[in-house]
Amino acid sequence: MFAVVKTGGKQYRVAPGDIIIVERLLGDAGAKIKLDQVLMVGEDGKAPEVGAPLIGDAAVNCEIIDQSRADKILVFKKKRRQGYKRTKGHRQDQTVLRVLDINGRGAVKPAAQKAAKPAEDAKPTETGTEATAGDALVQTAAPTKKKAATKKKAASKKKAATKKKAAAKKSTTKK
Repeated sequence: MFAVVKTGGKQYRVAPGDIIIVERLLGDAGAKIKLDQVLMVGEDGKAPEVGAPLIGDAAVNCEIIDQSRADKILVFKKKRRQGYKRTKGHRQDQTVLRVLDINGRGAVKPAAQKAAKPAEDAKPTETGTEATAGDALVQTAAPTKKKAATKKKAASKKKAATKKKAAAKKSTTKK
C-alpha cells in the first residue's frame, strides 16, 4: 500500500511505517497529524487510483517525531572587480513524520483500537470503596503544593542573606 501526498509544495510517495522529512508543520513531537491532500493511492500488483487532482476522501495519518532545522545553506553573491561580496546563511525549518496508515478509496482501514473498560479503571481498594480519578488528582496535587511552599521559603531566605551581606559590605567600606 502506498500513497502520493502533497505538502509544503512538494510531493512524497509514502507507505505505512515510512519516515519522511517535510516542510515545517504545526504541532509538537508526539502529536498526530492528517495529510489530506492525497494525489494517488495504490497497492502493489493493482492499478493505482489517481485523483483529479486530489482523491476526495483519502487521507494519510502521521505522527510527528521531531521539529528541527535543516543544515545551513550558504548564499554567496559577488560582482567581480567591483569589491562587492555578500555571504548569508539559511536554515530551513522541517518536520520529521512517521506514516501510520493510509485511509481512502482502495486503501485498507487500520484495525480499530480497543476501548478501555471502565471497570478496570475503577478498582476497589482494601477498604471496599471505589477509587476515582478525582481522588488520584487530590493525592498528587498535595505534594506539589508543599514543594512550591518550601521553594518560596528558601528563595526568601536567600534574599535576606544577600541583603545582610550587602549591608555588612557597605558598613565596612564607610569606616
